[in-house]
Order: sequence, then structure tokens, then C-alpha cells
Amino acid sequence: MIKIGLIGGSGLEKMNLFSEHEEIKVKTPYGDPSSTFLKGAMGHCTVFILSRHGRDHSITPTHVNNRANIYALKQLDCDYVIATTACGSLREGIGRGEIVFPDQFIDFTRFRKNTFHDVFEPGNPCHTAMADPFSEPLRKILISKAGELGLPFHPSGTVVTIEGPRFSTRAESVMFRTLGADIINMSTAPEAALANEAGLSYAAVALSTDYDSWKHDEEPVTWEDVFRVFEENVKHVTSLLEQVILQF
Repeated sequence: MIKIGLIGGSGLEKMNLFSEHEEIKVKTPYGDPSSTFLKGAMGHCTVFILSRHGRDHSITPTHVNNRANIYALKQLDCDYVIATTACGSLREGIGRGEIVFPDQFIDFTRFRKNTFHDVFEPGNPCHTAMADPFSEPLRKILISKAGELGLPFHPSGTVVTIEGPRFSTRAESVMFRTLGADIINMSTAPEAALANEAGLSYAAVALSTDYDSWKHDEEPVTWEDVFRVFEENVKHVTSLLEQVILQF
């Protein structure tokens, strides 16, 4: 069977993607993943769901153990990894409730462990190619299914990942726009980098919930707004994940 890993903010496990599941714990050389995994079956796939910030959303972005999360998915022999994330829009044309499938990232984090290679083996330096950090075949499936479902989406975009947990100042938000970023979040870049190092096919489903703080005719982003918009549109993400998984 095809094995698919799903990483999401706390609440992904409430999407009811399968009627029966078991809870499994995975140990890694990098410590414990953010949560136990919910394992279930859908179509011809075995699905493993991980809550990025813990089931109670107690893990801050900086302290998410991305290395353990990605390594655990590698240990589970996942063929594909799909990450869901809320994001802020840095473009007028990306509205609230719309989905973006990033094809590039800019890493503006400062304190994350974003590589498995803390030490090189003598004579064997490891510099992973990262020109195209998201799996194009997986992105194409996501884009195709979003189109079939009639969801509002953008087939590409650059996500800038900031350290958090605070949101951007207006000056930072404008700077990120100038750098070419289309959306902003606190999770994707380190995950994508580690997934590439681990040889996993990784893609992200980013749901736009706000306009960060660059847009003067909009109220600056708050957590309450992010959560409200995500909750209002989570059914779109759920439908998309179901159709993508049933594709295999």
C-alpha cells in the first residue's frame, strides 16, 4: 500500500479522514515527534497524521521538533508527505480562504534545526540540492484535484517562513513582499528542507487566512482571525486531502 504522511496544525486529526484509526508512537534519534501518529486506511493508502504543534497546540513554532517529525515519517516508509498550514497573504490577489500550493520558499527562521547534517563524515560533505524544494509530481496532483473540486487556489507561490511566534511588523511585511514572497507562515521552510534531505516527496497546502500587516486598509493579523478563517475553510482542505489520497 502507498503510505502518506500528513502534517498539520493541531486540529488536523479532527478532520475525520478515516472512520477507524490506531495511535502509534515513533521514537527517533532526534527525540520525540510533536505528537503520536494517528494511523488509518483510505482507499489503497495507509495514512499517518501528525499534529505539528501537539494535539493541544502547546508547541511554539521555534520548538517544533522538525527533525524528529520528518525522521519519523521516513521511518514509517512514507511515499509522500503533505503538510497543511495557515498562511498570511502578501499579495492583493491572494484572498482569505484561498489555497496556495507553494513551489518555492525563503527561510527567515533563526533558531530552527533545519538539517540532519550537524557533522559531515570525513571526506563526505553533504550539501543537499534545494533549487526546487517541493515535489512537482505531488504538487500537480494537489493542483489537479483542487481544480476538480472547484476550490479557489493558486498553483504556485513563494512562501517565506519566519521564526515567530510573533507576527511581522509592517516594515517586515513590506520587505518580504519586496523579496518576492507571496505568502508567509512559521512552519514550511524547515520542514521542506529536512524532507528533501530525507529523500521524501513533500508538498504543502497553504490556506490564506489574513493579509499579515502590509495592507493598510485591513486590520493587522491576529491569532483569533487566523483561527476563525481556518475553521471556516477547513472543509475545503479536508475535501482536497480526501480526493488526493483516493487518487493513489
